[in-house]
Amino acid sequence: MRMSFRATCAVALVLCTAVAPAAAAEAGPDQDFTLEDTRITESSGLAASRAHPGVYWTHNDQDQPRVFAVDSRTGRTVATVTLRGVGTPRDMEAISVGPDGNVYVGDIGDNLDGTWDHVWIYRFPEPKTLKDRTVEATQYDVKYADGPRNAEALMVHPKTGRVYIASKHEDGGGLYEGPAKLTTKGTNTFRRVAEVPWVTDGAFSPDGKQLLLRGYLMARVYEWNGGRLGADRSVGAPFQGQAESVTYTLDGSAAMFGSEGTRSRVLRVDLDDARPDDGPTTSPPSGNGGADADAGGQGDRNGQDGQGQGSFGLGVVVLAVATALVVGFKRLLRRD
Repeated sequence: MRMSFRATCAVALVLCTAVAPAAAAEAGPDQDFTLEDTRITESSGLAASRAHPGVYWTHNDQDQPRVFAVDSRTGRTVATVTLRGVGTPRDMEAISVGPDGNVYVGDIGDNLDGTWDHVWIYRFPEPKTLKDRTVEATQYDVKYADGPRNAEALMVHPKTGRVYIASKHEDGGGLYEGPAKLTTKGTNTFRRVAEVPWVTDGAFSPDGKQLLLRGYLMARVYEWNGGRLGADRSVGAPFQGQAESVTYTLDGSAAMFGSEGTRSRVLRVDLDDARPDDGPTTSPPSGNGGADADAGGQGDRNGQDGQGQGSFGLGVVVLAVATALVVGFKRLLRRD
């Protein structure tokens, strides 16, 4: 039965690829690229390096405590960083680079929606030179004020350094705000400050004025108003079989979308030709909204400008089927 299920997934993903727009073939940094390292089979998070323009950090979800620095010009791994001083990861799902010069890794996945009474965040200094190395990392215990949940998105605000997590659920999740400063002396409690869609990753814009959230079938940019979610607009997310990651380019002009799988593609979507769609899909939260003091505009790209509407509709249907099959297959494997 498992082989038959795998074969069905493969057929669905092939169909999805067939209707997807052709990837750009431009060379250079921050363009489409392929993760060439065959050790990267489940790229679950993506973050643009602050110290090394054109380099992106990524990691597998169920792996040893390590992350990979990938040069977007070639798609090749230029450094493998192993984390020392942390436990055995359970489900690493997200990565973000903070304004303090540190890389944050979210070991926050919980595929049984409430198995873990706490999860972890790992932090290590972004290396000044890129080479294979082992670094000392700090481990933070994390829990949610309203109980355990599954999550795949961790975002560090680029101005305040505050950490946020977006939970993942078919009926929608929550945006959780961490304490002003993480501590190793106790558990860090994250509190729900907003409602969000089914999210698999997210990222703040480099200026801190926007929050980009992606799911399997959507991506939306929200205005970030003093810690509150403001108006939101659609972004033309690419069709990807297991749509797990997103980050802004270092200059904020585009979003880079990643997917799981061996030699998976990272695809660029420009954000400077934004236009509004039919309106917001969520309302701003009514809670205290947190303590960040940044407010500002937003950018997006709808990606549905009337060209290829037939293939777009077919693509949505095929991708929905493929996503359901892949997610179901992963859950079956992890419950065995």
